[in-house]
Amino acid sequence: LAQGPPPTLFICPPTDAHEVGPAKMPDKSDNPMRQIKVEKLTLNISVGESGDRLTRASKVLEQLTEQQPVFTKCRLTIRSFGVRRNEKIACHVTVRGEKAEEILEKGLKVKEYELRKRNFAHNGSFGFGITEHIDLGIKYDPSTGIYGMDFYVHLSRPGGRVQYRKLRRGKGGFAPRPKK
Repeated sequence: LAQGPPPTLFICPPTDAHEVGPAKMPDKSDNPMRQIKVEKLTLNISVGESGDRLTRASKVLEQLTEQQPVFTKCRLTIRSFGVRRNEKIACHVTVRGEKAEEILEKGLKVKEYELRKRNFAHNGSFGFGITEHIDLGIKYDPSTGIYGMDFYVHLSRPGGRVQYRKLRRGKGGFAPRPKK
């Protein structure tokens, strides 16, 4: 083996500061396709029986949302609960747009803007319940009574419609789905 001088390493000094270090990622919050919005708010009052209590509960939802609620039927007969198959036991309404955000704001104010981790689904949507509808600012009426209700909020990003539309349907990818 030939013994010679060790090889020399030539280190080039940096010319500009932006050339050194990892490349900076663009800020994702500037992208309009990543903005999360409330797609819809679903309000549900489950009474557990048909009759007068259910019609009063539907009036509460109609008073709150100014929309006509839809009645939900029981799937099975359960004797211990006292419900029969196809008996109307609950009512719900779906609200979208500005009105949904307004009602959601009232509901979150009742919960003092604090929700548990388990209230959130894997796709970022969330739900919670309140025990008294009069906390939302509706005047108490003794003939109506007091009802609790469930709020469920569906969140979405622009481009989420791609996988559901009829023409030129696509997979939608992972980006339009909000994450937890």
